[in-house]
Amino acid sequence: MDPTGQDGTTERPGAERRVLPGERPFRRARRPEERVRVLGAAMDLVRAEEVLLHVWRAVEAGRPTVVANHNLHSLYLARRNPVFRAFYDRAELIEVDSTPILLWAKLTQGRGRRFHRCTYLDWRGAFWALAERAGWRVFYLGGAPGVAERAAGRLRPLHPRATIAVRDGYFDTAGPENAAVLAEIAAFRPHVLLVGMGMPRQELWLAANAAALPPCAMLPVGAAFDYEAGVQPTPLRWVGRWGFEWAWRLAADPRRLFTRYCVEPWSLIPAALADLRDAALRSLGPRAQRPPPPDEAVRRRGEWRPR
Repeated sequence: MDPTGQDGTTERPGAERRVLPGERPFRRARRPEERVRVLGAAMDLVRAEEVLLHVWRAVEAGRPTVVANHNLHSLYLARRNPVFRAFYDRAELIEVDSTPILLWAKLTQGRGRRFHRCTYLDWRGAFWALAERAGWRVFYLGGAPGVAERAAGRLRPLHPRATIAVRDGYFDTAGPENAAVLAEIAAFRPHVLLVGMGMPRQELWLAANAAALPPCAMLPVGAAFDYEAGVQPTPLRWVGRWGFEWAWRLAADPRRLFTRYCVEPWSLIPAALADLRDAALRSLGPRAQRPPPPDEAVRRRGEWRPR
């Protein structure tokens, strides 16, 4: 049963078979131009509904898939950590979790809309509705001891047909504890694995252990269950859509996030300048591809012919 509806309607995955108020149609087939390269990294301009459709199709096919997400912090880390960067090379779908990146893509490539911003908080309701309807087994790995279980305790009564298992993220990722975690996940046989251990730890853990995991959809989701448990305030979604979620988070935790939001972005200036250069070349059109004219001496010797 296709979550988008067999009747050809563009229904949001996980919703009832009706068009929700204010809902816009979305594409159910990916197009090559949806993947763009911005600030030196590849990412996909997709809506939240398209992310869930990708996950649903992978689950139905019983094949593994990795859904990553890029923001300014991840771009900073990718330029410095080859293992972290390789994780994004493996990902089939890379969400854009940053309104500033989307605005930059719009400026330099003419593509990118606010509704292309995708993160767990943007698709959480539709995801759990889909998990409920499809009877998915969802494993969440991450959070402090007790937090994930508290979140699961809130979600289970709301989605009784979804089976939810959790494990906190406080374990040695390089020792025997890691093997025990992998065994626990394998025994559960999840359809979807949500890893919320913070960036870059969650991405590095998936990069190191993906081959040992059962075939499932794997998504790094940061503090997802901290929000579900109510231990972190949930940013208002309009704040994110207008590009000010970073300010919300900075005000809530300035000691931890000052460097991330106020220092790291400056390291992306060379990549931004490269984007501007490429945009300028594209604006010149075919003329930018023509070879430069030769000097007069070469022209007289007959060694050059105009195309």
